[in-house]
Amino acid sequence: MSNQYAQTHVLEDDLHTAVETTSTKIRSSIDGEIDLLFAFAAGYSAEEFDRHMTLLTERTGAKVVVGCSCETAAGGEYELENAAALSLWATKMPGAEIVPMHLNYERTGEAGIRGWPIETDGDWPKESSLIIIGEPFSFPVDVMLERFNEDRPGVRIAGGMTSGAQVPGESRLLLNDEVFDAGMIAIRISGTPVRMLVSQGCRPIGEPMVITKSERNIIEGLGGKRALDVVQNLFTTLPTREQRMFQNGLHLGRVINEYQDKFEFGDFLIRNLIGIDKEAGSITIGDYVRPGQTVQFHIRDHESASIELEQLLKRSVDEAQFASALLFSCNGRGTHLFE
Repeated sequence: MSNQYAQTHVLEDDLHTAVETTSTKIRSSIDGEIDLLFAFAAGYSAEEFDRHMTLLTERTGAKVVVGCSCETAAGGEYELENAAALSLWATKMPGAEIVPMHLNYERTGEAGIRGWPIETDGDWPKESSLIIIGEPFSFPVDVMLERFNEDRPGVRIAGGMTSGAQVPGESRLLLNDEVFDAGMIAIRISGTPVRMLVSQGCRPIGEPMVITKSERNIIEGLGGKRALDVVQNLFTTLPTREQRMFQNGLHLGRVINEYQDKFEFGDFLIRNLIGIDKEAGSITIGDYVRPGQTVQFHIRDHESASIELEQLLKRSVDEAQFASALLFSCNGRGTHLFE
């Protein structure tokens, strides 16, 4: 028995109408009961989300419904920016075990992640995957990832964060017929293959270098030289077009697997360059690093973003057959990046 999936979206100012319309379409596209439904609501108020998004469980009959508020909804051939829109993605996954959960991070007392269901105790099924949607003001994703690297290495995790909110309490998370304004929604999937692909939309410039001096997220030395000197020297070697990209946003890629002979698209974890200290000659990035790690500077443009995504998709399709794809996209893409 093969997997089935369906996707639909609607551009609609009234969220109740959007829920009714998309639910009807998604039900008619799936034979039998829906195992998992994702819902992304863009451009609606928190009050509208609270009032209408909980209807999805009843209207679609899905066993598990996961959703959130966001800045942009994508579906099919469309990406709907700066508009009220709802996008649904539904699937049947025969033989799969889907465990939903709402997690919270407690900062007081014995700080940590709370809300794990009993099904997550003990050893997890082989090749389990975790799909997460977090609220950025209340849930530190890096803490969760560090915990998994220590306690459950090898578990694949993908997802995104709610977007569009300017202050805590505005974002919304949906799990079945409950709405939350904080924490993280997660689902563990086992018993069916899940492939995760990350396209970071950047291409490397210069050469790989080893961090020779750093503290937390501040890099002071690269290849034995002051980090800022390396950045300035790299800029002078670039053609004019790449210098403009460099000035619009420089990124640093940290090598994921140090044991490779060479590094290409997809081999780096990309982080923003968020500050410089001219006096100290250091640079600051959006991640913690340590001496001995291999890094390379990157720039982002729409051409390299398209090329990288196409290469990664081709590699994945050549390796396996897929029933469907679920997309989490960065706010820096769309019309912010592409023509």
